[in-house]
Amino acid sequence: MSTFITRIQPGAGTGPRLAVKDLIDLAGYPTTAGSRPVAERAHPAAQDAPCLAGARAAGARIVGKANLVELAFGASGVNEWFGTPVNPLDPRLVPGGSSSGSAVAVGADEADVAYGSDTGGSIRVPSAFCGTAGLKTTYGRVSLAGVWPLASSLDTVGPMARDVAGLVRGMELLEPGFVVPAANAGTVARVRVPGVAVDPDIDAAVDRALAAAELAVTELAVTEVVCADWEVARGHAGALLDHEAAVANRGLLEDPAARAGLSAVILARLEGGAAVTPA
Repeated sequence: MSTFITRIQPGAGTGPRLAVKDLIDLAGYPTTAGSRPVAERAHPAAQDAPCLAGARAAGARIVGKANLVELAFGASGVNEWFGTPVNPLDPRLVPGGSSSGSAVAVGADEADVAYGSDTGGSIRVPSAFCGTAGLKTTYGRVSLAGVWPLASSLDTVGPMARDVAGLVRGMELLEPGFVVPAANAGTVARVRVPGVAVDPDIDAAVDRALAAAELAVTELAVTEVVCADWEVARGHAGALLDHEAAVANRGLLEDPAARAGLSAVILARLEGGAAVTPA
């Protein structure tokens, strides 16, 4: 099992069990970012990242620092240095990433809530792959201080859990005083992207869920939105993400020993990002 890079014996108490993605500083433990050269140079964090303050105050029991794709730079969930977390739905399948260990921890009932990070899908992808729930929070809502960066204009920290009720609990930990607003009116957009294949079973399940929501919530309307420029926007976002990742990890690229310790896939992606010009 490679769910955790560092396992922690949870303290006594009744607070929720919390897994913390190993991008987030936890006092007394090194932050490895899932990377061998980072781990080799890391020292125990002097203090928690601010996003852990609410969990500490609520008596959350931290069970470990969860595994991830190296430097959080990928969506498969595979990590050749620390091993790949086992998908709780089917061990033959990858768990998705980059917050792979966080999704597996809640899917395998080793944590009630997990913290992940999401830049281009790193919470949502493993949640979908592992049959759990995850939320990319609004950019800037949760502090990124003490969190290893990937792309500074896109990074977020958010909760992961087995279901939506667990996400609410996760948001209460991340943001003390968080309350789910009453959903009694408004519009939900059903976004469709031309030319992108969708599994018909998943497509039908989304339609059923939206139809049920319309019946359950007063004055909630579902409207169809066709996003014709999705692929263009996605390409622009990808170029920005790759460039900012190379900037954030410039120290690894410029240190020959650290560079040699990066996996071939991650090194190639960082080199590609470094080649992106401002134009």
